Amino acid sequence: MNDRFLRACRRLPVDRTPVWFMRQAGRALPEYRAIRERYGLVEITRQPDLCAEVTLQPVRRLGVDAAILFADITLPLIGMGVEVELREGVGPVIAAPLRHAADLDRLAPFDPEEHVAPLLEAIRLIREAATVPLIGFAGAPFTLASYLIEGGPSREFLQVKAFMHGEPDAWQRLMERLTDATIAYLVAQVAAGAQAVQVFDSWVGCLSPSDYRAAVLPHMRRLFAALPVVPAIHFGTNTAGLLEVLAEAGGDVIGVDWRVSLDAAWARIGARAIQGNLDPAAAAGPFEVAQRQAEAILRTAGGRPGHIFNLGHGVLPHTPVDNLRRLVDLVHDAVEVAP
Repeated sequence: MNDRFLRACRRLPVDRTPVWFMRQAGRALPEYRAIRERYGLVEITRQPDLCAEVTLQPVRRLGVDAAILFADITLPLIGMGVEVELREGVGPVIAAPLRHAADLDRLAPFDPEEHVAPLLEAIRLIREAATVPLIGFAGAPFTLASYLIEGGPSREFLQVKAFMHGEPDAWQRLMERLTDATIAYLVAQVAAGAQAVQVFDSWVGCLSPSDYRAAVLPHMRRLFAALPVVPAIHFGTNTAGLLEVLAEAGGDVIGVDWRVSLDAAWARIGARAIQGNLDPAAAAGPFEVAQRQAEAILRTAGGRPGHIFNLGHGVLPHTPVDNLRRLVDLVHDAVEVAP
């Protein structure tokens, strides 16, 4: 087992900087696109053999140091009785958004063994076959709440902010339910064999630090405190204004996007590992651009233990596969991380 990813999560010495890519399982890989011509995303997650195959494709093709489970952050919502359409080019779309306190009664309890049993079986299959660690993941409660209330992706998040401020008691109840579901989901993934987990708070960057502290921080603290003892990555986008409070919320590794320099982010999160932070658009363009920016990130990391190379968000669909493979080689061939 190549364990450099797990060692870096714990800020231990490694022989090479570990690298993996968010959304590496799918999108840019032609072998994945061939599968998607026959199967929908949710359908793949309900077939353990197929889910395991898609998860392992980038490990074989790219030589990355970790696999990430092929799934979608809305799967717990589907288990809770929410009608979700994963619309191509748009993302999750909720048929009946939550807009009032009474709407919370529509949410059923989430039971991983009942609602995502095939996905848990896929984890077991992946562990049997994988030569690198497997990362499980879930959406953070705020991001799940944003989809539920907005009805889909948003630019301004006006509905979720109106609900958060206008229905504070209902907001607390919603976040408690979503936190319970996220904990259960991640605990089940680890029990099935996931060796690390990542919590995606993709939309939390829309909040001010004061709103985060009041409406999100207590729930995230409870979430991270309840997780099993495996490395946990806390990731959000557009979170340059929230890094200190994200670190306060929890996580062994803080994931950062390209909107803040790696050294500035590291100085603000303190003594913990960091993941990032190449702009996905750079990875999708001429390789010379990706190379130049990746080398700058590695120089900034300066050989300090605890750096996991990744993009600042997910792989863009038009990214050349060869760019990703060459980035892995570039990171692995860089100066070894000092003990």
